[in-house]
Amino acid sequence: MKILILGSGPGGYVAALRGAQMGAEVTVVEEKEVGGTCLNEGCIPTKTLVASAEAYAKAKDLASYGIDFTGELRPNAKKIVQRKNSVIATQVKGIRALFKSWGITLKEGRGSFISEKQIRVVSKNGPEETLTADKFIIATGSRPASIPTFPFDGNRIISSTEALDMQEIPDSMLIIGAGVMGCEFGCIYREFGTDVTLIELMPRALTTEDPEISQIIERELKKKKIKLHTGVKVEKVTTSETGVTAYLSGGKELTASKLLVTIGRAFNTAGVGLENAGVTLDKRGAVTVNEFMETSNKDIYAIGDVTGGMLLAHVASKQGLCAVGNIMGHKEKMDYSVIPAGIFTHPEIASVGVREHQLIERGDKDGVNYKVGRFQYRALGKAHAMGEISGMFKVIADAKTNKLLGVHIIGQNASDIIHEAAVAMKAGLTAEALAETVHAHPTLAEGLMEAAEDVMGRAVHAPKP
Repeated sequence: MKILILGSGPGGYVAALRGAQMGAEVTVVEEKEVGGTCLNEGCIPTKTLVASAEAYAKAKDLASYGIDFTGELRPNAKKIVQRKNSVIATQVKGIRALFKSWGITLKEGRGSFISEKQIRVVSKNGPEETLTADKFIIATGSRPASIPTFPFDGNRIISSTEALDMQEIPDSMLIIGAGVMGCEFGCIYREFGTDVTLIELMPRALTTEDPEISQIIERELKKKKIKLHTGVKVEKVTTSETGVTAYLSGGKELTASKLLVTIGRAFNTAGVGLENAGVTLDKRGAVTVNEFMETSNKDIYAIGDVTGGMLLAHVASKQGLCAVGNIMGHKEKMDYSVIPAGIFTHPEIASVGVREHQLIERGDKDGVNYKVGRFQYRALGKAHAMGEISGMFKVIADAKTNKLLGVHIIGQNASDIIHEAAVAMKAGLTAEALAETVHAHPTLAEGLMEAAEDVMGRAVHAPKP
């Protein structure tokens, strides 16, 4: 079986490795660099900046841990970016080594369909090639959407790509969009000393998350002196030699050195020749796929952001495994019911399963069909020892069966702890089973156990209601 994959992001490269493991002859076509947006311009570089911001924050607070330090502390943007680039380079090298280990052919250039069974590859330096295969996987990903109201100029009006490579810490920054990316970058640059203002069209920050989680992160943003404007629209922006001004609905004007746009992603389907391969797109421009990751052409699969679903690296990887499994003769379906997600603000946010407002919207009002357990980070001894007491665990369970429906965490290490809940939900466990599982003390994960106990009204370390 010959498989050709367009794109080597977290979907494409994982699919390539699994295909090779299963005995397929795999070729990957990549226009930029292996690892895709996630590794080169997204997940990994952002979290590397988060690590630098957290280290700086901890260093500034050494006195509270009983450590005397009298030297000067300041963030060095150039060195922070150098460290970020070093981390990326190491990961890129690792993927290329895995490709070599498994005999995967990497073609560096832009690939596009010229027929249902042929791909033309145009490289920057080499000759043009035409490649054929038995099956194809489209894994071309997405990019920041260009919005006419605030066109990127790479200097004053920037996307996340430029935000990861700034050689100086800006004194002030406006961020359009208080979603995942906006809140993450807001926390990063505020920690480095930037005066940050978030502007959000919706009535609250992080509208994809549980409302209680949004309330807590808004409180934490306020503590950090990050200004948040919700329920407002940016009508237009203007730039000058010294900065950028955003004009909001209602007449308010805000000015800063930089304007970071974190709303919207565009699917990388243009120039891929999908019309030559009989692959259809939906009205948003995303590739249409079924639960087997098949496109309208049964010999062509699509995975990751380009399919327009959950724009998460780990979803792309799982879709890649699913697609290759089906190509190799298995019958695998994508299951999106238990997908954990992390948001790397400070404190972190993590979630899996349904949000309470989703249950309310579908009619499960007043706790009739579900019940909720909560537990505060400040009640955990480990949180106090770490100096990280902000946050909460929230467990949602079926009112009759106690089956876990959703878990939401805001607090230190939330992105790691959430996987315990994901495993429990995947196994179909109840809140009671989670509560009865002995958790080591002192740990932060004890809070999840206590929140599960609170579903039954018996959290030991919670005050009497």
